Amino acid sequence: MPVYRSPLRDQQFVIHELLDATAHYRDIPAYAEVDADTINQVLEESGRFCAEVLFPLNAVGDAEGCHYDKANHEVRTPTGFKAAWGQYREAGWNGLGADTAYGGQGLPALMQTAVGEMQNSANQAWAMYPGLSTGAYECLHEHGTPEQKALYLPKLVSGEWTGTMCLTEPHCGTDLGLIKTRAVPRDDGSYAITGTKIFISAGEHDLADNIIHLVLAKLPDAPEGSRGISLFIVPKFVPQADGSVGARNGIFCGGIEHKMGIHGNSTCQMIMEDAVGYLVSEPNKGLNAMFVMMNGARLGVGMQGLGLTEVAYQNAVAYAKDRVQGRALKGAAEPDKPADSILVHPDVRRMLLTARAYAEGGRALGYWTGLQLDVARSHPDEAKRREALAQVGLLTPIVKAFLTDNGFRAAVEGQQVFGGHGFIHETGVEQYVRDARINMIYEGTNGIQALDLLGRKVLRDNGAALRAFGAQIQAFVEAEGTSEAMNEFVTPLADLGDKFTKMTMELGMKAMGNADEVGAAATDYLRVAGHLVFAYLWARMARLALDKQDDPFYAAKLATARFYFARLLPEATAHMRALRAGAKSIDGMDLAWF
Repeated sequence: MPVYRSPLRDQQFVIHELLDATAHYRDIPAYAEVDADTINQVLEESGRFCAEVLFPLNAVGDAEGCHYDKANHEVRTPTGFKAAWGQYREAGWNGLGADTAYGGQGLPALMQTAVGEMQNSANQAWAMYPGLSTGAYECLHEHGTPEQKALYLPKLVSGEWTGTMCLTEPHCGTDLGLIKTRAVPRDDGSYAITGTKIFISAGEHDLADNIIHLVLAKLPDAPEGSRGISLFIVPKFVPQADGSVGARNGIFCGGIEHKMGIHGNSTCQMIMEDAVGYLVSEPNKGLNAMFVMMNGARLGVGMQGLGLTEVAYQNAVAYAKDRVQGRALKGAAEPDKPADSILVHPDVRRMLLTARAYAEGGRALGYWTGLQLDVARSHPDEAKRREALAQVGLLTPIVKAFLTDNGFRAAVEGQQVFGGHGFIHETGVEQYVRDARINMIYEGTNGIQALDLLGRKVLRDNGAALRAFGAQIQAFVEAEGTSEAMNEFVTPLADLGDKFTKMTMELGMKAMGNADEVGAAATDYLRVAGHLVFAYLWARMARLALDKQDDPFYAAKLATARFYFARLLPEATAHMRALRAGAKSIDGMDLAWF
């Protein structure tokens, strides 16, 4: 029987002790009244909703999937999903981080990040419906006209309407410059949108009264490639001026994908035939506007990876405690029983600690990024906003790729703990493996994230954002370098930091002679970058835990930190060695030989 409870104690540790979030919020007028009690209450209530309402529907959604009615192009979500959406709306969760001017609660992005983690642990497929709506809200909040904001944002915030992002098409994948969807101007200032989009999560469903699609398309005179992309609002039902639902628009679901996982979310093929659309932002500037939603989605997918890491760990631990099999190598741990719990076996503990270290490290990274996002959006000091925004840009591909890679590994490790029972449907753990696999693919594959990190976020600005992050590591190393107790954490952190800096400089020089060096190195580079960030955060968490070891929570935190540094961080060395092999080891294979 699958289990889940919110990791409340560790969430509080990260937010209050590691990040000291409320101290940061005192300097931000919009969040100055957000105190620890408010944060804890939100965490507790969200954890309860996720455990009691969403989690029981996870297996239901996986087994039932979504049902497509070909006759009327409608999709019915699994049993209980619509009722859960109603409860979610009624409790106000959909507007947690939204602007109070549009009916939201105006809470920080950090809180939305923490709530998102819990929702994805409980039911990733269901959590995608509000997640996409949040992205549509954020895009229109930043780039919509005053009239568009007044019409659409209150409905998206309340959950009466939901949102999607319609980007790719059957022929183009991530190369959006190749899209064929066309937007022809109408006399009334709207546009006629015609084309086909695929892989549209939550593209059609029965949860809300209307679905607001944000669609990339090209105008008749648009430049070639990505410079000619515009963004349009294409609602399922054309709204009336008073906000009520009007006539059915010319956009409909042509079918749903039959997927490996996330069965409870409707992944749709969307067809537009002279659908009414409304321009967002300026003509041919749509990709820039859509990046608000895309970057938010990438952080959200990172939280999907974290959520599945946590729930896979919890279920593997619960099984390992109850499963009696074999004897401890050093002698029976429970001689009065026919066998010992499999927790006595070192390899089982290794698998559990791998998942735990990735979950707790991922929580620190995800929440830290959420806090940086709050500073970037709302701090009164422009310099601090710019600095935080650069850090968010640097961290976003790491959050997306590193946490989802780790999430899949944690799900597989959790499944392995179950042995043969992990391969059958009834235990529930095999669903986490299937669900986790998509997170490494959508919102830009992890290979794309790696290219973004190395090519755009590091080399393009000559490593300015990376140097700013490195200065934080250096300050920590200098502050703790003389502490004997911290030596086991500070020394490997400082060593990796130095090697990473030199490796980045080497790559920059090689890339000037051969651009393929970036592509050949990128995936390994991101894994090393992820470990550098994790090592920094784990060292900081170890520092906090050292003085409180009498408390089992801190003792366990310290033990997990030691496991991470001893067993997981060494992976970075292998990736640096592979990275230095360069493009030659890949280019040696002629294209004709494949």
